[in-house]
Amino acid sequence: MKTEERHFAEACARQFLDVANQWGIADKISTIGTDSAPNMVAAGRILPFEYFPCVAHIVQRAIVMSLWEGGFDGALAVKCRKVVRHFKHSPANSDELNVQQASLGQVQEPLVQDVPTQWNSTLEMIKRVRRNRDALHTTLSQQEHSLALPKNAEYEKLAKLEKLLEPCRYITELLGVDKYVSCSVVLPALCHLQHAMKISDDDPAYIVRFKAAFTKDLNQRKENINLEWLKVAAALDPRFKDLKCLPRAEREPVWAKLRELVKGEEPALQPLGEENPEPPKKKTALLLIGSDSESDEETPEDNTVERYKVEPSASLDQCPLKWWLEHTAVYGKMAHIARKYLGTPATTVPCERLFSLAGHILQKRRSSLSPENVNKLVCLSDWWKKEK
Repeated sequence: MKTEERHFAEACARQFLDVANQWGIADKISTIGTDSAPNMVAAGRILPFEYFPCVAHIVQRAIVMSLWEGGFDGALAVKCRKVVRHFKHSPANSDELNVQQASLGQVQEPLVQDVPTQWNSTLEMIKRVRRNRDALHTTLSQQEHSLALPKNAEYEKLAKLEKLLEPCRYITELLGVDKYVSCSVVLPALCHLQHAMKISDDDPAYIVRFKAAFTKDLNQRKENINLEWLKVAAALDPRFKDLKCLPRAEREPVWAKLRELVKGEEPALQPLGEENPEPPKKKTALLLIGSDSESDEETPEDNTVERYKVEPSASLDQCPLKWWLEHTAVYGKMAHIARKYLGTPATTVPCERLFSLAGHILQKRRSSLSPENVNKLVCLSDWWKKEK
């Protein structure tokens, strides 16, 4: 989308509506999502659609804030970064490390520098520093340097942080895969994170600070996402329709809302397709964890919603849209409602990969490319990638 003005919210919203009208899709759009840029958030809230901030960005921001509050983003982080930089910036040092890795029977792997814009890079840096601890110490003992290596107590701290960051990696990878993930996964994913961040009596002070900061930040950001839409989407996902991701008191209002939707006028939608395939089973298995109780037993009644509630839950590796495709004849209008809600993506990450692609094409040395040629090159690169 090209704009001739600065990216003020009103200009972005107006340009989006102009493009949607030109393409003839304005009446087919139900939701819109953006990243966390303030002008994009403001534009999204102006538009006459249901608005969603990118959940993956919300989780990543909570991780960054928690690392700072937990005290990792201080002396210990500086030590790790300097060690990694020592080997990353010198091919000779890197070769010496590879020799030591081979002599110790370890995999010859490079260290990873954590970068704020690269998700999970902090976790990967910690894992590789810990995994190559002996090789690093042996290599550095044979060199002249002024590096301060982590001490035994600090390695223990790194181990605890690694264990703590694994659930965050799982969720960001689940939400940020190459294919679009339905927004029905969001509440189970956040429920899993909140369960992983519960403070226990055995947690040291820095872990308590991390968990408390993460929970506080995530809860604050959850207030700005469309929770009502996400609750209905979770109920319409046959994998999560038991609503274990919600407290017991919040479940019945969701079903009441769904009954109102079913009674409403049927939307004019095309037949269900098989788009939006979901992540594999190993990526979604942990999302079945409950919040405070198991789902309520319901007595089946002679209506669509009650019949759906007593259906067996779908397996975690099953596509919810395909499930509704197979049950369209049974549920009719409710299947069309499910398509509307489940067709909403959880994040904007796959879209943003297209912007990254455009950034690789339009560089300083190719700044004279016309807008038309840039668009063609982006499309061709994307199609070629899919053909591979």
